[in-house]
Formats: sequence, structure tokens, C-alpha cells
Amino acid sequence: MLLWINGPFGGGKTQTAHEIRRRLPGSVVCDPEHVGFGLHRMTPPALRGDFQDLPAWRQGVYEVLDRALTEHRGTVIVPMTVVEPSYYRETVGRLRERGHDVRHFALLADRETVLRRLRERGFGHAVRIVAGKDAPLRRESFAVSKLDHCLERLRGEEFAQHLWTGHLTVPQVADRIAASCGLALAPNTDSALRGRLRRAWTGAKHIRFD
Repeated sequence: MLLWINGPFGGGKTQTAHEIRRRLPGSVVCDPEHVGFGLHRMTPPALRGDFQDLPAWRQGVYEVLDRALTEHRGTVIVPMTVVEPSYYRETVGRLRERGHDVRHFALLADRETVLRRLRERGFGHAVRIVAGKDAPLRRESFAVSKLDHCLERLRGEEFAQHLWTGHLTVPQVADRIAASCGLALAPNTDSALRGRLRRAWTGAKHIRFD
């Protein structure tokens, strides 16, 4: 089974994916962003844009996930924002046509909630510590610039199943996804402090400056 966790940038996809992986034995996280980052590194800076626009990204994501689903016995978890219907069909749709069990979830929240999460997810603080207080938050600016477009597109029926997360914690979101798919997660035994530290560490591991 593949769990595709969609949602706006800053909507909690990565945190939810890693929460499920932590509590679901045998599961793995396969992040399609890594395919895109590799393609960006091969492209002259002046020619770089949204890597999802590259057919090579969509084909590469499909091929890697097809292999993972064919050869890995556990659940494959994919945290990735995809809001263009044709790109969705080339990835999620093709995997389903291939016969794979793909469950798609769009994590949604109101605009102010997502903006608050972007401010609080620790990226800005980490950048200031490492690169100085005037370091540009390129990834956060990109997330904000795409926010309204993402929220509008993801509300469409094509991107169901929708999961509204405004009043849910990350473990609660993970629980709801697992329950919808008939998966049994290990109990969440984290204290509030341990949970915050765990999520901060997950966020820190995904900081990028390029």
C-alpha cells in the first residue's frame, strides 16, 4: 500500500509521514522531492524552475515508487504536494493503473493556520542560527506564494480524500489516516515535550538552503 500525503507547503505532510513511519513497523518514507533536487543540481541555475514541470520528474517518481511498491513488503509513505491535475494523473493515477493500492490524502487547513505553521515550524529560527538573521527564507517565501493556489486546487474532488487538520495534532492526523486505511499504528507514547522535540528534529533534518 502507498499512502500519498498531499497538502499545501507547510501543511504538515512531512511531519505526518514520519509520524506514521515511526509507529508503523516495516513502513518507509519515499520523498519525491529528492528526485527534484537531483534534477535541479544538474540544471544551470538560470534554467531552474518548478521541478514538477519536468517530465523527467514525473516519470522518475513513478518508476521509483512502482519499484518500491513491487519489491518492498511494507507500506510506502509519500509526502508530496501535487496540485496540477495532469501531474497527479501521471503519478498517483499511473500507479493505480499499474494495480497498486494507492491511498491519497489532502491535508487541509485555513490559510491563517497554514501561515502560522510556516512561521512556527522552526525553519526560520534554524536559518538565523546557522546563516545569520538576514538570511533569505527562500523556501518559506515559495510556500507562501503558492499557498492560495494549493488550497484552492486541493479542495477539488479529484484530490479527495480531504482531511481537515486545523484542530488536530500530528499524531491525531496520523491516527486518522491509518484508521481510514485499516492500518494499526503503535500507540503514541510521546509526552508533549518529547513530541515537540521530535517534530523539531524532523523539521531540522529537512532544512535546505539551495
